[in-house]
Amino acid sequence: MAATMTVQVEEQLPQNSMRSLLSYPFSRRTMVEKIHVKELGPDKPEIKLTQRAEQKLKSYNRTFSRSWFQRKSWLTACGTANALFCFPCILFKNDRSDLSWTQSGQTDLKHLSERIKKHERSRVHMENCVKLSVVGKISIAAQLDDGHRIAVRRHNEEVDRNRHILSKLIECIKFCGAFELAMRGHDETDFSDNPGIFRGLVDLMASIDQDLREHLENATVFKGTSKTVQNQLLDCMLAVLRERIMDEVKSAQFLAIQADETTDISTHCQLVLVLRYIDERNNIQERFFEFIKLPSACAEAIASALLERLQTILPEGQEKKLIAQAYDGTAVMRGATGGVQRKVQDIYAHAHYVHCYAHQLNLVMQQATSHIPKISHFFSDLGGFASFFTKSSKRTVVLDEVVAHRLPSASSTRWNFNSCAVNTVYENKDELVKCFQTIRNGEAFDGPTKREAGGFLRMLEDDTFCFFLSLFHKIMPHVDVLYNQLQKKNIDSVYIAGVTQAFINRMQAIRDAVPNLADDEEYRGPVQEPPSKKRRTLGEDTQHRLALEVCETIMRHAKERFSFTKHLVSATLLKGDLFQQHSRKFPDSALETTVEAYPSLEKARLKTELSLIYNNKEFQSCSGALALYQVLMENNLQDTFTETVRLLNILITTPMTTSESERCFSTLNRIKTFLRNTMAQDRLNALAMLSIEKKLTRDIPDFNTRVVEKFATQKDRRAKFLYK
Repeated sequence: MAATMTVQVEEQLPQNSMRSLLSYPFSRRTMVEKIHVKELGPDKPEIKLTQRAEQKLKSYNRTFSRSWFQRKSWLTACGTANALFCFPCILFKNDRSDLSWTQSGQTDLKHLSERIKKHERSRVHMENCVKLSVVGKISIAAQLDDGHRIAVRRHNEEVDRNRHILSKLIECIKFCGAFELAMRGHDETDFSDNPGIFRGLVDLMASIDQDLREHLENATVFKGTSKTVQNQLLDCMLAVLRERIMDEVKSAQFLAIQADETTDISTHCQLVLVLRYIDERNNIQERFFEFIKLPSACAEAIASALLERLQTILPEGQEKKLIAQAYDGTAVMRGATGGVQRKVQDIYAHAHYVHCYAHQLNLVMQQATSHIPKISHFFSDLGGFASFFTKSSKRTVVLDEVVAHRLPSASSTRWNFNSCAVNTVYENKDELVKCFQTIRNGEAFDGPTKREAGGFLRMLEDDTFCFFLSLFHKIMPHVDVLYNQLQKKNIDSVYIAGVTQAFINRMQAIRDAVPNLADDEEYRGPVQEPPSKKRRTLGEDTQHRLALEVCETIMRHAKERFSFTKHLVSATLLKGDLFQQHSRKFPDSALETTVEAYPSLEKARLKTELSLIYNNKEFQSCSGALALYQVLMENNLQDTFTETVRLLNILITTPMTTSESERCFSTLNRIKTFLRNTMAQDRLNALAMLSIEKKLTRDIPDFNTRVVEKFATQKDRRAKFLYK
């Protein structure tokens, strides 16, 4: 992983610099790159090379003079090593090269003139100067030599064939990655009955591609189906996709990060990093970047890993570009003094912390039930229905015959489990009564099963249980709607404010209807016994009081948890249904807060632009920040409303949920389950990238070509992949 990041940093350096030439040797570069390095010539950076000297009992400092660069055209320097080197010898270094000019560098200023003369007289230096002079040139004799032209043509034809074969192998790997299929088999030999999906795809493609079939039958140097080649191709594909993401981030005006941590099936801590930004086509993108292996799940380890990646993604001087960070809300993440968000904000001051709103919804529902014992008992009892039937296939058979509907399995990670359970039990209450009666009266079941069935039967005939079942059957659909709205990528703070207010209004309507709930025909439904014989554990007044408390708790916590923090008050500036109100009285306090949170905004111009928008009826129909942003961009108004577009960009880039992180972890679990539990981190990241960002892979038109180029220049290969 460190090597990958080093390469990314080096790619930003001039191709003729010493660090670039040492990390990416001249011999491994393409001819086009070699000619470019030759045209650039020796790099001549500023170096601070001094040497303390004494003469006739007097001390003085020798300092390197840049006039040496004009006197010796082959001389180059390295600002990091603070030393002088020989440019031709660095390019064509071999076992006979003088290490003091190619590796350690010259730092002795006292004997510099003498050592330069000695190096210029050496045979190795002269040979390297001649080699450099003929790079990119062909002698007249060679140009007239038909044999040379024929050899070049044959070489390029062979390169075409090899690249075609490699492109087919890349397609097979892309298919396996996109559909999360295990590439390897137990035995990958040519005559194996279980060679794995990758080899199976290669064989299938060979059956319809004659060139590939002939290659697999006759190849002796490079066949391309080995484990090593698979891993090298995955590395190259990961590098190409990351480069594309880095290019998109570079062109984006602002960036937000989403991160989440979990322990995988091998009990290793994994951190997922997702980047959110607006691309050049004005589309919101949430890109998976990588899974990071952590030594522990403490705040220090997580923050250190994040800051290390951010230094690569955002070079020095772009710290203000990071405007938001979103996590799952645990104490390790959100701690005000020692949490991850605090450590990140110490370096990136404008990276405001945003709690995941989908997690907040879960917390709202938990808070509505945890402090009310009767409600807590209701959900505990509700979860018992599914567990009762999952313990025995005989019970499940009766359920299928009588109810013809399975109950949802309980899971702590499924936030909509309670909703599914409420709806299923409510809609099939009478059938479940018959089912439990069948089990209780059946001779095929043992005593404990009959006792449990009797308990559930009495529960379904209990007034209090049925009352709360009806209550939450009315509440849960609205919770599901809000949850689904919060799972979208293209949501912003303005959108959040609208949907949460609508949710609160619907909860208020349910609260107002609570006194009539017991008289609702849907609540009563068909009963098997007269109402007088039904068990009543709570009076109607108590039921109503608890129902009101549930509704009020949900509304109160929704208002508190979904209210915007100080840096998101700016959402009210661009909320369409408030434009008429703002046109009468400008929201100066919200503007002050916005400018305080984002100092890059020009307050006076922003106020002028917003005033114009508030008074223009055409803008009042925009339902959210994204809609207004798209209107301004589609009508080429970004130069007119520069500060408004900047603020919209901030609001849209700021993530409202970490649902993309959850989806990434779901992919991680599947990959590590189906593609063996242990694998190298780079291979895991490559497979995850191909699965999660399959659309990005399809959208890169020259993806295969770029992968082939990286594969060809990764190291010296016996097969020919580079054109002459």
